[in-house]
Amino acid sequence: MKYYPEIKIDVEKVAKFLELPPSRIADLIEKRNLQQNWDEYDDIYRFEGHAPRLEDGTVLIDNHGSFELVIGFPKIKRAMLLEPALKSRFGELESVTVEEKMNGYNVRVVDYNGKLIAFTRSGHICPYSTERVQNFLKRDFFKDNPNIVVYGEMVGPENPYVQKYVYDIESLDFFVFDMRYKNTGEALSVSRRRELAEEYGFNQARLFGEFGIGEATEKITQIIKELGKKGREGVVIKDPEMVLQPMKYTCSESNCSDLHQAFKFYNETGRDYLFSRVVREGFQSYEWAESEEDFKKRCLRLGESMLRPMKETIAQVQTGERISDDFSIRVRDKKVIYKFKSYLGRLGLYVTFGLPEKRGNEYIINIRKINKSTNDKTLAMLEGQLWS
Repeated sequence: MKYYPEIKIDVEKVAKFLELPPSRIADLIEKRNLQQNWDEYDDIYRFEGHAPRLEDGTVLIDNHGSFELVIGFPKIKRAMLLEPALKSRFGELESVTVEEKMNGYNVRVVDYNGKLIAFTRSGHICPYSTERVQNFLKRDFFKDNPNIVVYGEMVGPENPYVQKYVYDIESLDFFVFDMRYKNTGEALSVSRRRELAEEYGFNQARLFGEFGIGEATEKITQIIKELGKKGREGVVIKDPEMVLQPMKYTCSESNCSDLHQAFKFYNETGRDYLFSRVVREGFQSYEWAESEEDFKKRCLRLGESMLRPMKETIAQVQTGERISDDFSIRVRDKKVIYKFKSYLGRLGLYVTFGLPEKRGNEYIINIRKINKSTNDKTLAMLEGQLWS
C-alpha cells in the first residue's frame, strides 16, 4: 500500500503564487493531486495529474513561505510516419536538430539547500538518483545558474528502473538533454544548452546534426537504421530554438526490446504500452516500403519479442520459481541503501535487498523486485483458472 503523508502547506499563499482560487488548491490536496514528499524533503510537493496548466510531476518547493516551481518534463509525442510528421510539426522551420534519445529514466536536477537533488518524472525525490548525480554534475553550474533546471537521462546497467546493456557503461551515467527555467518551464535553445553543458563538463545526449527540412526524413531514417543495429532507442527531433515542442522517433529493435521486457511481466504492463509498440512497427514498415524479406524479418523479430519471454515466464513459474526483475546498484553512502529501500516500499513495490558488498569506496547491492501480479496470474492459469 502506498504511503500518503498529511499535507501541511499554506493554501492561501500557494493559491496566490499559482494564481488559482484557494478552493482549487484545497481540492487538489483532497484528491491527492498535490502530495507532499517524505523525510527531509517535506517542504517539497508534487502535482500528480489534473493540476491546471501544469505538467504531471511538476514540483512545488516551499522556501519558508516563498515558492518556486520545477516544471514536469513535457510529454514528447511520437512520429508514426516520419515525413508527414516532420512537415506537420516543423514545416514552418528551415531546419531541425536531431539528438539521440537515450534509453534510461528521466530525472530533473536542482540545487536544494546546498545539495543537488534528483526528481523522477512523477516528481518523487529518488534517494539513489540523488546520490548518483553528485558524481555527474558540478554544483558550480547551479550556483552560477540558480534559475535553471537540468533535465537528463540516467542510463546504464546498474539502473533500478530501466536496465539496458547497449551502452559502453559499467554502472550508471547521466546525459543532459534539456535545460529549462524554473517557474515557466521555458527551454534554452539547443545551441545554448549544449554550450553550457560543455562549459561545465556535463555528458550530453549525442548530437547528430542540424538538417534542412527537405533532407531531414532521409537523414533521420539512415540514423535510425544505424542506431537499431546497435540496439539503441532512437532520436529526438527538435526546433533548434526550442519554441516548438520536440518529437521522437524510435528504432524497431528498441520497440522489440521493450516488448521483450514487458511480456516477461505481462500482467504488470499496461495494454496501451504493449499495443502502441506493435502499431509503431506497422507504420514504420509501411513508410520504409520494406521488401518481403525485410518485412518477414520484422515479423519474426516482433513475434519473438513477445512470445519467447512469456513462454519462459510460464516455464519458470511452473518450476515453482517466482518471476522477478533483478538488478544491482552502487552507492557511496551506506545510508542511501536503507533510504532507497524505504522509498521503493512507499511506492508499493515488492523488493528484497541483498547484503551490501564493499568495493573500494562504494557498496554494491543486489536487488530483486518481485512482479507479484504476473506470478499470481501465471500460477492461476497453470492451476486451471480461466482467462476473464
